[in-house]
Amino acid sequence: MTLPAPGGYLQALQARTPLVHCITNFVAMNSSANILLAVGASPAMLHAREEAGEFTALADALSINIGTVSPDFADGMRATTRVACDSATPWVLDPVAVGATAYRQRLCAELMERSPALIRGNASEILCLNGMATPGRGADSTASTAEARDAAVELARRQGCLVGVSGEVDLITDGERLARVYGGHALMPRITTLGCGLSATVAAFLGVADATPDSRFAAASAAFGCFAVAGERAAAKASGPGSFTPAFLDALYQLTPDDLDHHLSLENRDGI
Repeated sequence: MTLPAPGGYLQALQARTPLVHCITNFVAMNSSANILLAVGASPAMLHAREEAGEFTALADALSINIGTVSPDFADGMRATTRVACDSATPWVLDPVAVGATAYRQRLCAELMERSPALIRGNASEILCLNGMATPGRGADSTASTAEARDAAVELARRQGCLVGVSGEVDLITDGERLARVYGGHALMPRITTLGCGLSATVAAFLGVADATPDSRFAAASAAFGCFAVAGERAAAKASGPGSFTPAFLDALYQLTPDDLDHHLSLENRDGI
């Protein structure tokens, strides 16, 4: 598989500053906005149904996170994903704790009918979305990415989109090929909302990619790669979760396209 180098996508993002419309959870709004700013994108956090769809028409990408979903938030999600689907704006679904309640499962099923470009979750969430597992423990994963591999492939094929699974080793698949992203650090699961920020970052990278399977696959891998490299660098300067968070933002901000091309451990495979 010959795909564009990941650094090229970071370079494009930094040059174009894509506008990323996020409907995310209360816990993640501030951190996701700061992560997007650090990597070079422009965040917007509108969720009111009266304006959310209208604003999505202005955005380069959309990120939907159901972490603290409510009827009002769900209405905003419906409005934005409808516009994104109609306008071919790439959007990312983050099905936080989808296995916890029937309400979340119904909402995700409805949203998935609107052609997300990528679904990103932990292993338990991807297993649940694919109907292969009992619920995990809230937003935490009780399964490994290796256990979710087949579910991710099947879900990608059924949905006709990319699926990204976060974990000790990240997986990205379109149902026909698979990438593994190595790196990060064990402190990362100790920081709340990093996964939410990753979903928003993936949306930003998709917002500067060509609307082709190869380009979107490579862009998603680059987004995961930014977190992997930045996580490793932040951990080298941190003594715990409290000092890791600012170090991670600094590492994202300092990341260059050359860093991504030369320090990212990425394995791409044709075929499943």
